[in-house]
Amino acid sequence: MNKRNIYITALCVALTFSSSCKREYLDPALKTSVAEENAFDTPFRIESQANSLYASLKNGSFYGGRYVVYGSIRGEDFINETGNLVTASDVWSMNLANSSTAVKGLWLQGYLTINRCNVFLDGMAAKGISIVGDVAGQKYIAEARLIRALSYYSLLQLYARPYADGNGSKPGLPLRLTGITGPGSSDLPRSTVDQVYTQILADLNFAETNLPATNGTAILNTTRAHKNTAIALKTRVYLSMGKYAEVITEANKIVPAVAPFKASANVANDLVADIASVFKTPYTTAESVFSLPMTSSASPLDYPGTQNSLATYFYFTGSVPGTTEFSLNPTGIIANPGWTATDKRRALIFTSAAKKQFVAKFTTASPYTDYVPVIRWAEVLLNLAEARVRSTNTIDPQALLLINAVRQRSDAATVIAPASVAAFTDALLTERRIEFLGEGLRGPDLTRLLLTIPAKGSAPQKAPTETGYIWPISSDELSLNKLMTDN
Repeated sequence: MNKRNIYITALCVALTFSSSCKREYLDPALKTSVAEENAFDTPFRIESQANSLYASLKNGSFYGGRYVVYGSIRGEDFINETGNLVTASDVWSMNLANSSTAVKGLWLQGYLTINRCNVFLDGMAAKGISIVGDVAGQKYIAEARLIRALSYYSLLQLYARPYADGNGSKPGLPLRLTGITGPGSSDLPRSTVDQVYTQILADLNFAETNLPATNGTAILNTTRAHKNTAIALKTRVYLSMGKYAEVITEANKIVPAVAPFKASANVANDLVADIASVFKTPYTTAESVFSLPMTSSASPLDYPGTQNSLATYFYFTGSVPGTTEFSLNPTGIIANPGWTATDKRRALIFTSAAKKQFVAKFTTASPYTDYVPVIRWAEVLLNLAEARVRSTNTIDPQALLLINAVRQRSDAATVIAPASVAAFTDALLTERRIEFLGEGLRGPDLTRLLLTIPAKGSAPQKAPTETGYIWPISSDELSLNKLMTDN
């Protein structure tokens, strides 16, 4: 095969899943291209490629926008305002086809990101480590493996049965672990859900071992992976698998046994006093374990785009707050009497002149440069709290301290004191709905527990046994991968 620019092959062949490459993309005279055989020749080129992996993850079609949107609107807390299929009205209404924009677009960008990680990992093994040395090389490999793990995890939440259904035995995803840089590599059967999770955890364990304890600055500790990033993500992964003892083991590496719950190792992650600061410039709070940065740069494009941005979906279209894709369901979490009027998180809700309410966490106008939170310290604390309650089946004392640390940061007058284990687990899920409203966690929370996705507005409920509880497989994958099966 003729050598091509490494980025071009990753885009055009990795996923022959979408459409064929255009001639201009293959022009060998492109001034910004680097030949494949030279892509790992210098430390600068390797660093640039590592940065490109984060750029692929934060693409507006994936974790920089739509994945977070889809995880939010599948739950019961949003109402669709537009009926626009391009902007996910079919996701909200639980009525998706194999050829839907959401189904095809997320699958494409997820696997494109995975393939870019794989191409990078192959190049580091072949040449890159010899250029930058073993320590730096293993750090770059750890970053790529963490991004690959997060990508596979994200796809699992929508395209595969939850781990709780059959203990991971159901069909998962095609587990692609080597870079595709030429034709003839599309056919691959689905691994089981458990096998995909096993690979995710292997990647995150490697990342924890080989990432730095700190990246040295607030901006890099927010936007580049470090040890706490890997540990925090493992608490999420194990919680999704219902492996509560493992959640506790991971969280105990960095969460103290008693308040104040500031990270006991590595980056000094902690709850910030004012939650609103997490969503404002400079976006680099101690709470931000990992966020995806956006800038106004147009060359290369470094923001999610109008129909992908969180502000567009949840706050405004154009320049008018409250004219947007999804308002808050008036009978959803905003109506919960336990969410008091004096809770500071109420300030992250905007009420329009028409008396509709909207999420006001992401409020930067075009070109939509709000950072996208991937995981916050508050989630690590609540993951640990839930794991302790579910693993012991008790009103666990540390779990009480943890949930109240999150609640009282914003609502100092309220003390959560459940009377039963069932009431405690309900309180934990309610707290997650309040704390992470619009951050993409509600959908995965419902499915990991095999809960019915509630009805909202004209959208019907979906029980775990119903078609549509998980997404169909992309029609592009089904047409190009002869070994692929649909859901």
